Amino acid sequence: MLQLFKLLGNKRLFVILIALVMFIALMGFTLGPRASLSWPEKFLRDTVGFAQNIFYKPAGYIAGLFKDIANMRDIYKENEELKIALAHYTRDKVQYNLMEERNKELEEKLHFTNAQKEQNNYTYHITQVVSVNSDTVSRTLVIDLGERDGIKVGQSVISSEGLVGVISHVSNFTSTVKLITTMDAKDPNSNGISATALSNHKVFGIIESYDEVSKTLQMTQIKENDPIKVGDTIVSSGDPSKYPQGLIIGKVTKVQVSPFGKTKTATIEPAAEFQDWKMLFVVSQPEVPQ
Repeated sequence: MLQLFKLLGNKRLFVILIALVMFIALMGFTLGPRASLSWPEKFLRDTVGFAQNIFYKPAGYIAGLFKDIANMRDIYKENEELKIALAHYTRDKVQYNLMEERNKELEEKLHFTNAQKEQNNYTYHITQVVSVNSDTVSRTLVIDLGERDGIKVGQSVISSEGLVGVISHVSNFTSTVKLITTMDAKDPNSNGISATALSNHKVFGIIESYDEVSKTLQMTQIKENDPIKVGDTIVSSGDPSKYPQGLIIGKVTKVQVSPFGKTKTATIEPAAEFQDWKMLFVVSQPEVPQ
C-alpha cells in the first residue's frame, strides 16, 4: 500500500511538471515575435468578441436610448420656450400696431386742433366714446369726460371732420352728446344752428332739421339775394351759448327757392361721419366776464 501511494504521488508530480513545462512553452510561443496568432488565441479572441457583441451592443443601444430621451426632454423644453416667446411677440406686435395707429391718429388730431386754434381762441378736450344710443328718436353718445373735467351742458362736440352735436347732460365722469342728426324743426326743444358760408360771410341761414332719408341737413331762412351756391362749405356763425363760430358743418349740395319766393333753402351734406366713432373733441369757449 505504501508503494502504491508513492507511485501515485510520483505520477501526480510528473503530471504537474509536464503541465508547467507546456504552460511555459505556450507563454514563450505566445510572447515571441510572430506574424499570426495561434489557434488557441484566435479561439479566445473570437469568443471574447462574440461575448462583447452579445453584451456591449444592447448596452450601447440602451445608453443611446436614455440619451435620446434626455435630448427629447431638452427639445420639448426649448419648444415650450419658443411657443411662449412667439406668444409674447404676437402680443407685443398687436400692441405696437395699436400704439402706432393711435399715434398717427393723435398726430392728425393735433394738426387739426392747432389749425383751429390759429383761427379761434377755443379749448379742445380730446375724448373717447363710451357708448352709442342708436335709437332713431334720440340718437346720443356718451363720452368719457364729465363735470370734473370742466365739461358743461351746451358745449359743442366735434370730430376732426366737422360738427357732431352738443352736450345735453353732464355727470361727474361722463357726458351725453345729442347729435345734430336729431334736429327737427317741429320739435320745440331742438335749437337751430346759425350758419354762414366759409368763403362768404354775407350768407346767413338757420340749420334746424335733418332728413333721415337723404342723410342731409336743411338750412333755411336764407335771404333770396344771399350768394350761397353748391359746393360752399357751411360753418357755424357763432352763438353766445353753444356752437362757437367757425365750426365746420358740411357742404352745400343743393339750393332751391322757397315756394313763396322770399327765401332759399340749402341742402347740406354733413362733414362729420356719424358712425365708427373713435375720437372726438369738446369745444370750450373762453368765459366772458359778467
